[in-house]
Amino acid sequence: MAIEEMKVRDAFRITPSQLPDNRGLFFEAWRLGGLIAASGQPFTVRQVNYSVSRRNTLRGIHGTTLPPGQAKLVTCVRGAALDVVVDLRVGSPTFGMFDTTLQEAGSGIGVYLADGLGHAFLALSDDTCMNYLCSEEYVPGTMVDIQALDPDIGIPWNTTGQLIRSDKDTHAPGLSEAAARGLLPTYEQALASYRPAAPAGRRP
Repeated sequence: MAIEEMKVRDAFRITPSQLPDNRGLFFEAWRLGGLIAASGQPFTVRQVNYSVSRRNTLRGIHGTTLPPGQAKLVTCVRGAALDVVVDLRVGSPTFGMFDTTLQEAGSGIGVYLADGLGHAFLALSDDTCMNYLCSEEYVPGTMVDIQALDPDIGIPWNTTGQLIRSDKDTHAPGLSEAAARGLLPTYEQALASYRPAAPAGRRP
């Protein structure tokens, strides 16, 4: 499999190598050793989530306060989605930047997001199912919600119909407002959570 760092620092796109035959195909979605070697970060799965969405459903931008943090490995297991990572870490070299990945169930492509990064996606087909491997159990009151349509972030959703959103996401603050209100994690907090598994020579 190929693991490449995305435009957002500490986010990684995982593209598996598929092995087709007359039965269908097989692929390794990810390996812990390979992910740690690429990211320099620990990753222990403590919770697994699924979301099922109708076409034109927009979920996010969602992040988590630090502590406790919650790194994620997100994969589309049915349907298709435009998956987006946003850097919510105040002081990060890529703060406010985003990167997109087309995730389709047949591709097996996954996206790893370190602590402090935000995640959103637009469902491109009905019955789109996303799988989330999470490094921490969900703690009520620690979720960070940011406006996915914030023009200062400028994500090109290129929607073809009316969006379906939760009330919480619809009324979420923009990135600048959230930063001014002290709702966002800092880059320093994120670095402290990454250091335990960072190999020699890994940049901070």
